[in-house]
Amino acid sequence: MASRFQAVALVASPSYPNSIAWSDDNFIAVASAHLVTILNPAVPYGPRGLIRVPTCEPYPIGCVNREDLFTNCMLPAALSRDRRPCVRTISWSPIGMAPNYGCLLAVCTVEGRVKIYRPPFCDFSAEWVEVVDISDRLYDYLAKINFGELDNTPSEFSHGQPIIQGCADERPKSCANDLPNSGTLKQYKRRKVNVPTYNIKDSETFQDQLSNPINRGSTTAGSDHENKIDRRRTTKVHGNCTLPLITAEKYASRCAMLSSLVIAWSPVLWLPSKICSAPENDSSNGFSILAVGGKSGKISVWRINVPQYYSIEHSRVPTTVTFVGLLQAHNSWVTTISLALLGSKSNPQVLLASGSSDGSVRIWIGKGEELLETSGANNAPFSLLKEVVSVNCVPISVLSLAVPVQNMHKMLLAVGKGSGSFEVWTADISSSKFDKVCLYDAHDCVVTGLAWAFDGCCLYSCGQENYVRAWVLHGSALCEVSIPSNTPGLRSSNDLPNVFVSCLGVAASPGNMALAMVRNVDGDSLDPMYEGRLQKAVVEFLWIGGQQKDILSPSSSDFTSEAFLGFSANELNYWESDILWYLTKYENLDNPLVVWDIVAALLAFKQSAPKYMDRILVKWLSVTFLGSYTGLSIGEVLTCIPENFSKITSRQLHLLNIICRRVILSDVKAEEINCKVNLGGSAAAKAEHLTLWIELLFSSEKELRERLVGFSLATFINRLSDSTTTFSRPGFWYPVGVEQMELWIALNHDRVRDQLKVLASEVRKHERRLQSSEYGVEEQCIYCSESVTFDSPEVAHCHCSNSSDETVQIYQMARCAVSMQVCPAIPLWFCKCCCRRASKLPPETLFALPGYPSDFKSLTESSVKEIPTKPLCPFCGIPLQRLQPDFLLSPSPV
Repeated sequence: MASRFQAVALVASPSYPNSIAWSDDNFIAVASAHLVTILNPAVPYGPRGLIRVPTCEPYPIGCVNREDLFTNCMLPAALSRDRRPCVRTISWSPIGMAPNYGCLLAVCTVEGRVKIYRPPFCDFSAEWVEVVDISDRLYDYLAKINFGELDNTPSEFSHGQPIIQGCADERPKSCANDLPNSGTLKQYKRRKVNVPTYNIKDSETFQDQLSNPINRGSTTAGSDHENKIDRRRTTKVHGNCTLPLITAEKYASRCAMLSSLVIAWSPVLWLPSKICSAPENDSSNGFSILAVGGKSGKISVWRINVPQYYSIEHSRVPTTVTFVGLLQAHNSWVTTISLALLGSKSNPQVLLASGSSDGSVRIWIGKGEELLETSGANNAPFSLLKEVVSVNCVPISVLSLAVPVQNMHKMLLAVGKGSGSFEVWTADISSSKFDKVCLYDAHDCVVTGLAWAFDGCCLYSCGQENYVRAWVLHGSALCEVSIPSNTPGLRSSNDLPNVFVSCLGVAASPGNMALAMVRNVDGDSLDPMYEGRLQKAVVEFLWIGGQQKDILSPSSSDFTSEAFLGFSANELNYWESDILWYLTKYENLDNPLVVWDIVAALLAFKQSAPKYMDRILVKWLSVTFLGSYTGLSIGEVLTCIPENFSKITSRQLHLLNIICRRVILSDVKAEEINCKVNLGGSAAAKAEHLTLWIELLFSSEKELRERLVGFSLATFINRLSDSTTTFSRPGFWYPVGVEQMELWIALNHDRVRDQLKVLASEVRKHERRLQSSEYGVEEQCIYCSESVTFDSPEVAHCHCSNSSDETVQIYQMARCAVSMQVCPAIPLWFCKCCCRRASKLPPETLFALPGYPSDFKSLTESSVKEIPTKPLCPFCGIPLQRLQPDFLLSPSPV
């Protein structure tokens, strides 16, 4: 088994496959019993987030006669009375779906309830906040159409609309569900004691005993919408039962339709404006699909739109959830779902793979423009591509669907089964050609996790028997390879147990440098007084950057293996190629800059093999900034790079700044770098070549600031020349801090380009308009209201005198990284890399610049509308966030 480089204990044990998920913003969620534990892999022993799953009440779907209680179809409902809450499935949304530009987390419980949660970014709490209850929305829709039973009159308790806007804080209400598939004898006895006893009288119905909320505790007060829903569901069952009398078959069918089992998100689809027909109050043309599979064999499809704007100050940013439709995917339980994005930006499509307990696997496809329809039809706009696995006696446990970046029309599908075997399918969607690669008996028990990595080159599988295996795909063959046993950095804790009984999921990091897995601990092998109370499961992290990806390829290296702590030449080459490939991959603007795993790997090599790290960075710098690898020394490369900055994309400059700050200058505080304080005297700055790295960082950030200032001044001039434009016109980005930018150009007159000087002179022509508009605001100290002079784009100082004792107090205030104005005393955006703060957000066009523009004015004329503006750092390109206290969980994108 490969060596873990870190591990962290959990206080509850997972029970179902795919119990671990890694988000795009570098969070790890683990479904463990009645909790969802959320970790930051950069600080695994630090603060955590959690979601507690409460016990929920069933929905009032109807009642049946007493003589129908013992029919076969009622047996599952009668046996599913265990009220112990437990998490069955979790799934992360793509980045940017949360109001703070983070990820939303969808949670499905064994009671069949599905809810969506957001990070508590402005609540200062460890517990995540509920955004919307998908099960409530599904119940509203099914009740409205009378559960699709056309032979009856419409139900009298139908309410709700397919489209819901808002940030609901509703209380849980639930339907019946099944028991977990595992548990100890002690847990079984505990559940048996907690199961309520129902005495069925002649005058009472089955639904009276199971669904009547009387004497189960009062609901807490909430919003008007919440109270209306509670009243709607309780007034029908008070006193004598007035719910509609239905047959046993209909009762079982309705329970199955409301009992959700699995959930999965799709990547974000960005449709062209000409295709997008969203209502005026939802101007964003980006959305993600949430698929929810249930016991009825149907998949409910939901469209969640990208927020109209992002905020870290207000929690109730509207979240639009739209019911798209129902898809009859299988005739039995839907046990697993996986989604992927297919096609080009102009014509995006969604691939949906679904597996069932009847052993069948089907692949569906939906077009982006069809998913925008809001008719709420009973049939979701997905068409069947192929049934790759027919109905058989072996249920499907997990699926993993991937579309390689190099070929957006190729599909890779891994199918895990309850028998312990899995099979892999490849397909060319453009030609509808499907090929079965192989079928392997990889595990002795249920396959509980499958994860593609390295753009579909590698597949990782785990089973309930506690084995984790790695596979390499070569054409039409799948070959097993060993997981790397050498690690660049070993930080495993010695007090964690090594007695595991099952592995219930694997997940790869955003950069595919690390692998996380969750394992249950054998409680009988631990001390029940100490270890057994705190260590129910363990999340392990493995380095996979040196993963073998070919079978018999020769390899060469300029270094001996002894110089790198036992690494072979092949492993070193794999590490080098993987890091270089993913740095190139992140040059694509569609990939958010979340590179913690790459930075962590480089830092580990910096400590154990600094020459090897230098070799990797020299190759990357030479190819990216000089055009080719010329064999120059690191000092020569660092000297030549600034000459080509004007031809370098903004994303490449962002990557350079991240490497400089987080890897090379990791021992220097970010505030010291920003203000250039004590850099020459620090111990880190005295190292070889470090001065060149510091100068390279300053040159790169100056290049980015010039682009920001030039874009802002050109936008300001274009706005003033357009008499029809108002300063508060919604949907358009406006520059702020024009006076400060003009002062910065004056301070750096000898070091800025001539184009900025020309733009600054044109701005001075509008000085009267500048002073009378929102652009020209005189800066004042946020503590004493004294005027503040501009002498630095990073900080501002105010000398306030106290008349009583004639003392002078010096206040230091941060300046906005975008506008260079003094930051107000409100919650600010914060960059984890450069530690700068921002009260305004930069235009998204700034991050897509291929180089220094030859004419800023022509650029701003065609790219002024920015909805929504993504909160990204103008100097590092990483997602901004709200600065949280050290005792609260926050993401670490770098």
